[in-house]
Amino acid sequence: MIVYLHGFRSSPQSFKARLIGQRMRDRGLQSRYRCPQLSERPASAMADMLALTAGVAPGELTLIGSSLGGFYATWLAERLGCRAVLLNPALRAHEKLVRHVGTQTTYHDATTRFEFRAEYLDELQDMHVESVTCPERYFVLAATGDELLDWHEMVDAFPGARHKVIQGSDHGMADFAEHMDEVLEFAGVCRA
Repeated sequence: MIVYLHGFRSSPQSFKARLIGQRMRDRGLQSRYRCPQLSERPASAMADMLALTAGVAPGELTLIGSSLGGFYATWLAERLGCRAVLLNPALRAHEKLVRHVGTQTTYHDATTRFEFRAEYLDELQDMHVESVTCPERYFVLAATGDELLDWHEMVDAFPGARHKVIQGSDHGMADFAEHMDEVLEFAGVCRA
């Protein structure tokens, strides 16, 4: 099973989530792909993810997380013992999201509003993973052109993991289609 975890203010409508979903459908593997809408509350989002993945063997599960989704994927992978692909992962989300406390809108539907509360920062701090236990279970893709996060920090945070530094690109990885086959191979889905 592959589970995609979208970033802050994002949704299952993100282009990376849709690209992966389409590739899985093209290969007849749509039943092995999930991309849930994550709750704005971190504790609720992770409780939902633990319920979604309950009963899935660690070797049969890969999490793909983008930005805040990468932060979540790291926390989950440490608890579940599964593989994780991290796309421009947020590292210290409790610090990075301080300025976003308050009413927010989603990227894919500006009419959808949600409240990001100060207490959510404490939940994120409780989820912070200082270092991973099995770096070989992680694949970090970091774009040098990320306008929000420092790619050096992303790479440095996961010593011993598989890394791919993408020259240029951006936080949303507009060129993700060029890297998707490598991501899916790491997830255990063979090339077409």
